[in-house]
Amino acid sequence: MFKFKLFVFSILLILSACSKDKDNISLIKEDTQNLEMISAYYEAYDSLTKGDPYFAAKKFLEAELLFPQSEWAPRSALLASYSYYMQNYYTEALNNLERFLITYPNSKNLVYAHYLIAMCYYETIEGEKKDSAPIYKAKSKFNYISKNFPNTDFALDSEFKLDLIDDILAAKEMYIGRHYLKNEKWIASINRFKNVVENYDQTIFVEEAIHRLVEINYKLGLIEESQKYANTLGYNYQSSDWYKKTYKIYNRNYSPQIAKEIKKDKKGVLQKFKKLFN
Repeated sequence: MFKFKLFVFSILLILSACSKDKDNISLIKEDTQNLEMISAYYEAYDSLTKGDPYFAAKKFLEAELLFPQSEWAPRSALLASYSYYMQNYYTEALNNLERFLITYPNSKNLVYAHYLIAMCYYETIEGEKKDSAPIYKAKSKFNYISKNFPNTDFALDSEFKLDLIDDILAAKEMYIGRHYLKNEKWIASINRFKNVVENYDQTIFVEEAIHRLVEINYKLGLIEESQKYANTLGYNYQSSDWYKKTYKIYNRNYSPQIAKEIKKDKKGVLQKFKKLFN
């Protein structure tokens, strides 16, 4: 802080001793602009740490505009987006991040931008009964990070998030499949449950999906097909409650499992962005 005050004092001394020399005037203007940019940046940082992300976003963008060619500009742009994200202004954050990718395509911090875009979509996932668009957009972006930025904390967290997203997508398939089953739309329900078995076999829903295929095929008189799925369930999940229900396929007294709740921990995002503050 003392060094910063001393720098401010030095600039003020320069400004008070105006010269007619054009080179000196240009230098003074540049130093003044640099001082304003640093001041805006640290004012934004201070506001963010004190819990005022809205004002922080405004000041970070101001710092970016004051010195657009400096290394502070892309950093400020990212932190403005992060500030929007912290106050749940996901649309504003996404717009600013897309601008960042266009304006700073060679930034060394591109992974931050892609990760924060993914998190903005991730935060708006509301479960299997809601709009699917944020789910697929988040999955696409996390896959991109995992593929293009391997061996990073962002890739590791992306893979974890992808597992949770798959649970949500499997839950969606199960929800629709159960709906078709209730309305006796057998083929449509079979397709949904098969999709879970074939594409989401690592989720908590695969056991129920196999049981449903046993149940529907048995109802349709496709005994061999039903037995095939029953054998699969018994071989892989013999201790499962769904395995026990397979032999009571007309028993409707069961409680559907619920998808894993998405953990939305913005403190984790903060940890990944801390190095940008300095």
